[in-house]
Parts: sequence; C-alpha cells; structure tokens
Amino acid sequence: MFAIDLRDLQAKRRGTPKVAFARQVSMYLAHVACSLSLTEVGILYGRERTTVAHACCLIEDRRDDPELDLKLDHLERAIVALMNALAWAGVSR
Repeated sequence: MFAIDLRDLQAKRRGTPKVAFARQVSMYLAHVACSLSLTEVGILYGRERTTVAHACCLIEDRRDDPELDLKLDHLERAIVALMNALAWAGVSR
C-alpha cells in the first residue's frame, strides 16, 4: 500500500520519512490487527517496546485524517480476514 521494500521496513536505521511512516503503520497493524503485544512487535522489528508504543500512538493520532483512516481500516480488515482464514486452516502464529 505504501510501496516500500520489505528490506527498508526491516532496516535497523530509520530511513526516509516515507519508510519510517510505513514502518510505524506496519508496527501499529501488527499490534492492533494481529493482537501482538508491544514487546512481540518490537522483537519482530528489532525495536524497543517503547518505540513500538510511540509508533502506535502516532498512527492512532493520525487516524483523524479520513483518507489514512480508510486505508488503515481496509488493511486491518484484510489482516483480520487472513488471520481468521489461517486459524480456520489450522495454521498458528
């Protein structure tokens, strides 16, 4: 959705503002849609729990933007649908 390379999302350095924002969104979605703890998300991204918490707060605050809110809503629904399908198929996280 944000046209960011996976390697850039996983990079240890912050990167461009576009990359940092996409990473914050992905951390937020991992926490909200996948029900991962802040600590679990931090481990996945090689970040501190407090960094993940900060990203989640930033994204939540930006949901006032109707365009971003709609994108996030679509992404959340897609992730939840995928998680449900995987659970139905017997695949666990």
